[in-house]
Amino acid sequence: MDQTLRQVGELLLGSVPTIIFMVLLYGLYNLLVHKPLAKVLAERRSKTEGAVEKARADIAAAEARTTEYEQRLREARLAVFKSQEARRQKALEARTAVAAEARNKAQAQVEQARAAMEKDKIGAQEKLQAESGRMAAEIIQTVLQPGSAPTAGGVR
Repeated sequence: MDQTLRQVGELLLGSVPTIIFMVLLYGLYNLLVHKPLAKVLAERRSKTEGAVEKARADIAAAEARTTEYEQRLREARLAVFKSQEARRQKALEARTAVAAEARNKAQAQVEQARAAMEKDKIGAQEKLQAESGRMAAEIIQTVLQPGSAPTAGGVR
């Protein structure tokens, strides 16, 4: 058993440089590879998350601008529609005014024509009265004249 213990002791003693070498290798690995790699990965993760957050912020800003643009577009369309409606209203008022003026002119012409017709009617009535009076006098004279007989066709 002493021999086994001695062999185990020699093995342990022989493995001390390997253990030291492994601890040194682990320390160097940790110092040279693992920590810088973890740092780079953490930086990459923060940049990626930062880029994602920036992208989300950009998307939100773009959506806000789109909403603002759509609102301004609606307002512009509404202004155009109001302007068109105002022009239509002015055109309708102008058309109504022209129609009223034409109606008034036509009414004045009708009144003038009625007045002229009334004047012509009165003139014609006076003429007819005078002509009927003259004809009545002529008929009476013809009827009352002795010895003259009416001839055919009214010619003597």
